[in-house]
Amino acid sequence: MMASTFFIDETLVSSGGSQLDDERPNAADLVTEEDLVYLHNLVEMKDGGPSWIQMMDRSTPGMTYQAWRRDIKDGPPQYRTRTVFEDASPEIVRDFFWDDEFRLNWDDMLACVAVVDECPTTGSMVVHWLRKFPFFCSDREYTIGRRIWESGRSYYCVTKGVPYPSIPRRDKPRRVDLYYSSWFIRPVESRRGDGQLTACEVLLFHYEDMGIPWELAKLGIRQGMWGTVKKIEPGLLAYQTARASGAALSRTAFMAQINTKLNPELLKSLRGSTKEVSMAEAEAESSSDQSSGTNVPKMLLIGGLIAVACSIDRGLLTKACVFGLARKLGNLGKRLS
Repeated sequence: MMASTFFIDETLVSSGGSQLDDERPNAADLVTEEDLVYLHNLVEMKDGGPSWIQMMDRSTPGMTYQAWRRDIKDGPPQYRTRTVFEDASPEIVRDFFWDDEFRLNWDDMLACVAVVDECPTTGSMVVHWLRKFPFFCSDREYTIGRRIWESGRSYYCVTKGVPYPSIPRRDKPRRVDLYYSSWFIRPVESRRGDGQLTACEVLLFHYEDMGIPWELAKLGIRQGMWGTVKKIEPGLLAYQTARASGAALSRTAFMAQINTKLNPELLKSLRGSTKEVSMAEAEAESSSDQSSGTNVPKMLLIGGLIAVACSIDRGLLTKACVFGLARKLGNLGKRLS
């Protein structure tokens, strides 16, 4: 496994009073109450965006998973998922998704990670990720701000791409600026029907612009979604076992336990006072025309397939998978013509 120093120059993120320190934003200022309101509106289905279209409904003995997608004008496709884990508390699931060090054990798309900044008062963090994609995209890097709000035993967990000038851009890997991936976690009744809140529900809202045609991104996500999702359950079970055995908390898991207590009246007041128009709300005011990411000419689809082939890490994609992808792109081109 690569060390985080492979893509992060530690001299740029160390504390030393350098000129770059003056450019470094405060972690607590990068994810704010407006982000909380935006996530809350998504959870309550009151964000004003287009309707969600269901694309998956799968389950295992210990996990239920549903996924929806919606397309918006002039923006990447958005995804909403609902996962219910049996015999898991909201607190352990919260820590599990925040624990980057442990994530390296089960998420093979995360190549390396480093904590760049943190706020011990709010629990806000800035992390730097390098992600590897299975076949449809080359490596991407992210500077991510994140923070958790707590309401009883429910948790609003916001993560999004944030500017961080002290980490310079590089030609490769390409940085993803538009990135949003946030969870709402709460206890729910087990599907055993015993009336006990021993299961945990996770609502995830995700979108990002990786710099490839959106139709190509949708195809890649659709093909790889279940293969990625089904790794989460064994990862969580391993995490529960490790925590039960007394394993020490990682730094990121420790920070997951520093939450901002949420007054139930706060969301109402913030919703009324915020003047920011969310991405989804802005798109709801637009017409229902197809987005520029949906109108993909045939030649662009062919070029996308070539780009896929050029960005494949050796040995990750079989010939059968390449030809299958080519057939799907060809059929997509016919439908769009």
